[in-house]
Amino acid sequence: MVPIVLVLLAAGTLMIMAHRQNSANERREKEALEQIARQAESYEDDVQDEGRNSYPSQARTQAIAQRNYGTLVSYEPSDRSLTTRVKFFATYEDTSAFGTSLSRTYRCYSFRFQEGAEGGPRRTTLPRQQCNRT
Repeated sequence: MVPIVLVLLAAGTLMIMAHRQNSANERREKEALEQIARQAESYEDDVQDEGRNSYPSQARTQAIAQRNYGTLVSYEPSDRSLTTRVKFFATYEDTSAFGTSLSRTYRCYSFRFQEGAEGGPRRTTLPRQQCNRT
C-alpha cells in the first residue's frame, strides 16, 4: 500500500510542477508579446515624428525599425502615403523539466501612414506567411 501512495504522491507533484512551468512560460510569452506591441507603437511614433514634412527614406525607416528591435520587410511610398511592413522580435525564457532555454517570438505589422489622415496611421497585424521579404 505504501508504494502506491508514494507513486501517486510523486505523480501529483510532477503534475503540479509541470502546470506551474506551463503557466510561467505562458506568462513570459504574453509579456514578450506585450513588449512587441510597445515596440510597434514606438516605431509608429518615430516614423510619424520623422515624417512631419515628408516621409523618411527607406534607409531611415529601416534604422528606425532596427532601433525598435524590428526588421523592415517592405517599404512602399506613394504620393500621399507610406506603407511599411515590419517584423518585431522578443525573447523570453522557456522552462521545462530539462532546464531553461531562450525562445523567440515575433509579430509582423503593416503600417499605413497618410498625409492629413484623421486618427493617425493604421496598424494591422499580419499573418506570419505574409511577413516575408518582397
